[in-house]
Amino acid sequence: MKQQHMFTNRMIRSLLIPVVLEQLLNSIMGTADTMMVSNVGSAAISAVSLVDSINILVIQAFSALAAGGAIVCAQYIGQQNQERANESARQVLFIITLISIVVSAICLGFKKPLLRLIFGSVEADVMRASEIYFFYTALSFPFIALYDAAASIFRAQDNTKGPMTISMISNIMNIVGNAIMIWGFHMGVAGAAIATLISRIFCALVVLIQLRRDRQPIVVRDYLKIRPDWPMIGRILGIGIPSGVENSMFQLGKLAIQSTVSTLGTVAIAAQAMTNILENLNGIAGIGVGVGLMTIVGQCMGANRKDEAVYYIKKLSVIAEVTIIVSCLLVFILTRPVTMLGGMEKTSADMCWHMVMWITIVKPIMWVSAFVPAYGLRAAGDVKFSMISSCAVMWLCRFCLSVLLIRGLGFGPMGVWIGMFADWTVRAVLFTWRFHSRKWLEHKVI
Repeated sequence: MKQQHMFTNRMIRSLLIPVVLEQLLNSIMGTADTMMVSNVGSAAISAVSLVDSINILVIQAFSALAAGGAIVCAQYIGQQNQERANESARQVLFIITLISIVVSAICLGFKKPLLRLIFGSVEADVMRASEIYFFYTALSFPFIALYDAAASIFRAQDNTKGPMTISMISNIMNIVGNAIMIWGFHMGVAGAAIATLISRIFCALVVLIQLRRDRQPIVVRDYLKIRPDWPMIGRILGIGIPSGVENSMFQLGKLAIQSTVSTLGTVAIAAQAMTNILENLNGIAGIGVGVGLMTIVGQCMGANRKDEAVYYIKKLSVIAEVTIIVSCLLVFILTRPVTMLGGMEKTSADMCWHMVMWITIVKPIMWVSAFVPAYGLRAAGDVKFSMISSCAVMWLCRFCLSVLLIRGLGFGPMGVWIGMFADWTVRAVLFTWRFHSRKWLEHKVI
């Protein structure tokens, strides 16, 4: 008699749809947030852009640590070991809170020298605005870290609707807060930062309250009584740190490429900025599928049903492929109207359309194989291969090739995307080989 699959199609839909919607909402709200801040003036938008390049690095590291905890939780749930699942949840909350408080204290204590070290001699008004914005966002680090940890714990137990709802309310709070602080109280960049801080405090408090409720596999109470379980923390960090390094290197690579594009003039910079926004939008659904896949594979590995892990990586890769094709076509159709509404110069708009056209052709061919199976491999504990291969490919293809094409051969901003296509192609080959080798199934997380 054929064994029944662990996840029905209905379960997969209920897991994936909220994750995809949350990713999409965060991207749209982030864009709206940036547009509102741009009304304050060029110094404000420059300050927010510069500081957010640091914030994204930090938040990506927290997200990776939270994902490490979620994988451990998911495997214990798959093993039907509720006691250890609860303990792993307590430990991920403990360690991410501890790390985020330390990071926040360092950023607050060395705010001025840190900003000057990274950004050098920017204009005085931009530096002043950067210091104000960095102060409030650094205060929010422990709260965004706690939200990431708790949201990952919910996803590990198949609850993606709760984090989506909380994130939706928080994003609306942030946008409304921005409007009140910027246009009502004329607080400028400080108002935008305070609105962000308040929304992140809200997120953290709500998810911690939700974790206390019964009728769910993982229930966490008595937060102040949590004490470190170092072997368990070691398992969490063993998954989280390599993923954090991978995410941080990815962000550093983006910053390095951005500095190269900035030498090409305002027309190219504007075209590249809009292309980045559109490319992020057409990949959000695929990323959401990957995030959901981590929960599914984690539970399969915990239940020691390795054949199921293989099956679901294949199945969700097909789902991701369909979503990427649809989203790429939709974004391509909207590219011309978006560039017109954005008031872009014709030269920039044409350049943007040309780059989006090539992304629409190449992304459905390479992107899914390059990224989606990797989520499943990480959930099985195969994080070092992902870290080493992704970092190497990113610096060799995405950065070095892009710089060569732009600075040496005069390809303009299209050089960025040729480097990106090379990155996707090599990743696709590496992760396809790794998936079919089945070596990732040999890892033991719990």
